[in-house]
Amino acid sequence: MIERKQYLDKLIALKDKQLIKVITGIRRCGKSTLFKLYQDYLLKNGISKEQIQMINFEDVINEDLQDYKKLYKHILDNSVKDKKNYIFLDEIQNVPQFQKTVDSLYIKDNFDIYITGSNAYLLSGELATLLSGRYIEIQMLPLSFKEYISSFEGNTNTQQLFAKYLENGSFPYILQIQNELNVKKDYLKAILDSILIKDVIARNKISNVDELHRILRFMFDNIGNICSIKKICDTMTSAGFKIVPKTVEKYITSLIESFVLYSVSRYDIKGKQYLQSGEKYYIADTGLRNTLLNKNSDVGRLIENTVYLELIRRGYQVFIGKTNTTEVDFVANKDNETVYFQVAQTILAEDILNRELKPLQNIKDNYPKYLLTLDYLPQTDYNGIKQINIIDWLLDK
Repeated sequence: MIERKQYLDKLIALKDKQLIKVITGIRRCGKSTLFKLYQDYLLKNGISKEQIQMINFEDVINEDLQDYKKLYKHILDNSVKDKKNYIFLDEIQNVPQFQKTVDSLYIKDNFDIYITGSNAYLLSGELATLLSGRYIEIQMLPLSFKEYISSFEGNTNTQQLFAKYLENGSFPYILQIQNELNVKKDYLKAILDSILIKDVIARNKISNVDELHRILRFMFDNIGNICSIKKICDTMTSAGFKIVPKTVEKYITSLIESFVLYSVSRYDIKGKQYLQSGEKYYIADTGLRNTLLNKNSDVGRLIENTVYLELIRRGYQVFIGKTNTTEVDFVANKDNETVYFQVAQTILAEDILNRELKPLQNIKDNYPKYLLTLDYLPQTDYNGIKQINIIDWLLDK
């Protein structure tokens, strides 16, 4: 079991704080495992088994507890009256009106509450209103490359491992089956089907599943490209599948809410303003894309997607940068500081190097600027722009 230290440390820091801890993220990214790791920590630090209740609402044995009143009574009946109780509710979105249970537990002094969900609507609407200021969200992603290679003890060929990481994706269980081609494909397909059926189709009452799949394939095939709703509609229509903008927007919103897609807005660096159109989209896992499209090419897009996810893991708010007529891949903001990133597969050809440097050279402020590539070259400084190997950057070297 890989220790998800980044997320585990956050839970440890929040222990016994009067906040509901909400772990969100795509299905199978490791939320349930994180709960187990944290429970092990509690047991090693003076908390008894009787003080811990773990309920997974995807397990049929807990189906009766999907009634929020029965759930509340069950938790109270099994709690330790004179000690702190640690309550873990996994995939809580399966319980209608679960917020009533959570809120009722929250107002009691001896409950520390942890919940997970695989859809962003978990924190929308009534729950957000009812629990405003009472919860903290921890957004979880599949394995980082640093976490991924920690399972390959003794293998120092990071280039080979990175190629596997891009190809197979980063869901934790993929490490156990990545050498079994058919099993791996079936597993990734099952994850995607589960997301579409449970978090997209059923919740949004989508009847035209074929239409949804076409949009999904288009979005997966166009990661890192500017994709307006109009462009998507026009592309679908020209291919003989007429679709209206409202429907496209509904599908994309539901995929974002299910943490399959991430939308990244554009930012005018010179004008210091956010642009209203021309978003780019990235995906939660490259293995899902490779399985759906039946290819693992487009290395440039895959590494750009990987850099975006890593920036999110590191706590940055990320935008696409516009500088005059050029574009910076990522403008990353955190703690009142900005960092600029340009991502390229290779810059060995001089014309490619100049092309990739130009957007960063157009920025006149003094914030850090990085050019990330797969080339293994001595780290170079181009008048303040630092060229770094992507693998070294991912591993914090």
